[in-house]
Amino acid sequence: MENCEGRLGYKTYAPYKAIHVGAAAPQIPKELINQLDKNGRMFIPVGGEYESQWIYIIDKDSEGNIKEKKVLSVNYVPLTDAKKQLQK
Repeated sequence: MENCEGRLGYKTYAPYKAIHVGAAAPQIPKELINQLDKNGRMFIPVGGEYESQWIYIIDKDSEGNIKEKKVLSVNYVPLTDAKKQLQK
């Protein structure tokens, strides 16, 4: 089975110029930052299921430095792990 763990990204086609995460992560997954290309951007909701959540824009510059910017209050479903996704 192909990777279904959203927090791990998808290394097969990395690095990515842009990553959009469609579910809230409890914190910014380092694995997704690692898959972001230089001069790339990630758009990700961050926060717990019953906590304040914020959209963060993560930029990686040409030297690999990371800049995080908290931009918008939101309410997304949680970004789950594979075990939770595969429950019947």
